[in-house]
Amino acid sequence: MKLQPDKSSVQTIRGYGPGWIAVDAEKFSTSLVLGSRGERLVWDCSRYETLSAAHFAPLADLRPELVLFGSGERLRFPRPEWLRPLVERGIGLETMDTAAACRTYNILAGEGRHVVVALLLETP
Repeated sequence: MKLQPDKSSVQTIRGYGPGWIAVDAEKFSTSLVLGSRGERLVWDCSRYETLSAAHFAPLADLRPELVLFGSGERLRFPRPEWLRPLVERGIGLETMDTAAACRTYNILAGEGRHVVVALLLETP
């Protein structure tokens, strides 16, 4: 019986809470984009209401097989026009609250999938 977890070479979300996300040994208090191939970018948005297509276009440039969108503390879907860059490249998108997106990213990245997660951390 194996008693220790497998070691992963991908960056892993170690914890999250209101206004923060811990990735490996670092703690972030701003929205960010993480990828299973080492991508780590500040995502310049602090409220759902200010999101636009310009926030989603760089996600398509990373060319993942799937993008997870963590929409904040509650589930809110992106507008269809925001997703055009992803649709044009055949990249799937799943929307969930940020906590669920953190957990799902860890599972898919741990399976070796090329996944990107865009995590919205809202500030008042």
